[in-house]
Amino acid sequence: MRHFLRYLIGSAFALATLSTSAQTVRVGVMLPLHDDNGDGKRMVEYYRGILLACDQLKREGISTDIHAWNVPEGADIKPTLLQEGADKCDLIFGPLYTSQVKDLGNFAKAYNAKVVIPFSISSDEVKSNPQVFQVFQPQEDLDKAAIAQFLFRYKDYHPIFIDCNDKETTKGAFTAELRKQLEKKKIEYNITNLNSPEESFVRAFRLDKPNMVILNSARSPELTKALDKLDQLTQKNGSVQVSLFGYNEWLMYEKLNLERYYKYDTFVPSYYYYNIVSSKTQQLEQDYRRWFHVSMNNNYLPRFALTGYDHAMFFIKGIAKEGKNFRGTEPNKDALQTRLRFEPASRKGGMQNKNFMLVHYNRNRSISTIAF
Repeated sequence: MRHFLRYLIGSAFALATLSTSAQTVRVGVMLPLHDDNGDGKRMVEYYRGILLACDQLKREGISTDIHAWNVPEGADIKPTLLQEGADKCDLIFGPLYTSQVKDLGNFAKAYNAKVVIPFSISSDEVKSNPQVFQVFQPQEDLDKAAIAQFLFRYKDYHPIFIDCNDKETTKGAFTAELRKQLEKKKIEYNITNLNSPEESFVRAFRLDKPNMVILNSARSPELTKALDKLDQLTQKNGSVQVSLFGYNEWLMYEKLNLERYYKYDTFVPSYYYYNIVSSKTQQLEQDYRRWFHVSMNNNYLPRFALTGYDHAMFFIKGIAKEGKNFRGTEPNKDALQTRLRFEPASRKGGMQNKNFMLVHYNRNRSISTIAF
């Protein structure tokens, strides 16, 4: 298996044998590390990000000892837990699949290891197991945070909801709850439609205050049509002020719509931001190509290698500094892409990631992130 992993991961597998010391953080990776399907390929990239973080941490004086195991979908994780080195781990990244969570959680409690569940699962293990860190945030939590910030930051705006006639939209719950909260606060809003005639569409906007537009769809075709409609509106009504409050999915369409994101002072609620012009991000991408002789997969957002890098930097640094007392309550403000900030999931449980940010495309053609 070790030779197979070396083949998949590339020359940087040597990083997993970094020199150790008395302060060494012992790290386990229990994920599908294979080339059979998309899950395996994405997790290999995530693991490569962890390796690059360990290389950086070594330069900062933090030593690591890494053990990696391929745990594919449908596999019984218990034999992996019996492998040499598993019981010595301070920190384990994994698993990817819900069926493997309970056994790993029980193992972590028995050997006092921290378990980082990095991606979406349907398990409630974090609510009952104090060793678990759940990184993935349910959509309901992100919606709740976005609505709270909308009501706090944009109370002086006039909200306008545009019905995009998208029968497959997943954003109905968000817009319905936002409208409900606006009504509770007695904040007036208007509703219009992408197919409304120009005269009717214009009447939804106010001239005496800035307007904040919210679509009930996150899909690219509907967004493009809405932006075209707003262009027509602002060309004929130069005094109307328009901003946009969007969705995480809009980050995937940034290259297509960047100039109009700037034009409409767009705010996108998210749990990550991939900053393509960041010099630190560009350097890590160069390191990735140098170590693994391939570029990061640009078909995914967030980037899996950057996610692995940020996760490893956050947790390994934290454990090196605080040991078993590490709780992750202080945010990683120097994250390249994926910020983390944890809160207790329950009185007797583990820690749930609560990071939230607004990505702001400013009219001066700059991009800023507001983290909470």
